[in-house]
Amino acid sequence: MSAFDRFQPSLDGGLFTVLGRQTWAIVRKDLLLEWRSRARMVSVILFGVVTLLLFSFALTDSLQLRAGTSGFLVLSLLLSSTLSLSESFRLEQEQRALEGLLLLPIDIPALYYGKALANTLFLILLAPILVPIALVLYSVPADPGILLRLFLFWCLAAAGLTAPGTLYAAMTSRLQSQDVLLPLLLFPLVIPVLLGSVKAMALVLNGDPMTQIRSWTLLLILFDLIYWSLCGVLSGHAIEES
Repeated sequence: MSAFDRFQPSLDGGLFTVLGRQTWAIVRKDLLLEWRSRARMVSVILFGVVTLLLFSFALTDSLQLRAGTSGFLVLSLLLSSTLSLSESFRLEQEQRALEGLLLLPIDIPALYYGKALANTLFLILLAPILVPIALVLYSVPADPGILLRLFLFWCLAAAGLTAPGTLYAAMTSRLQSQDVLLPLLLFPLVIPVLLGSVKAMALVLNGDPMTQIRSWTLLLILFDLIYWSLCGVLSGHAIEES
């Protein structure tokens, strides 16, 4: 089956069915390309591990390290995401594959959501590696329940970062200064996601006597929904202009 046939909308399916199929085709394409090379995965994992090590060297007090574990985890996710997002459109731009995709009968929101979902899954895969390393480095005790809740908030934080991050990566993909512009555009916008995920992870690790974790969870979910909805609407102009 050719690439055109995979993206050809089905006349019998509804709008959401067509969008779902197109989105899944983009996700599958990106995951297959990443699995074949695995260069981005290895570099981002190493970058995240080095970031956690640098935080452990910066603070010699074990109590301060434990207290800042949630912040260090979120910062490692944030810094790793900028490296990952800047590479997400680079292959398409170098080989002019993005122009070929735009010539196919594919909806721009499906292209955006496919790239964003692939980026989200990519960052989620970092959790089973970076979270245990951080807990060991900073001497933080954790049972399976804590690990599961940390993974949940990692997923919410990753979704909140990749929605606007994918949009900005598309907008800056043709610029030589993308590596500088992407963090400058992304960091101020995702402050609510960073704040919510740091607070929620800290409550998971240190206890929640005031039952505040529900409020921070709702905040994260709310901003994730806002980012994914708004960026999907704006994706048409951003990707066509890129």
